[in-house]
Amino acid sequence: MQGTNQLLPYQQRVIQERNELDSKLGSLLTFIGTPVFHSLDGADRALLKQQADVMAEYSRILSIRIARF
Repeated sequence: MQGTNQLLPYQQRVIQERNELDSKLGSLLTFIGTPVFHSLDGADRALLKQQADVMAEYSRILSIRIARF
């Protein structure tokens, strides 16, 4: 990967997007480990877990794109 100051604006946006996504995913994973999460309806728990899986896949794809810069 090129130095950050050499990245094109769209490349910088992809990195920022991945970093923000990873932060949100981390927060969601933390929430999934709490008693509040476990008190939710089973369907809601399943949806949140599915959301976390999709976010992780999205982050993986962005990481591959970043590596190709």
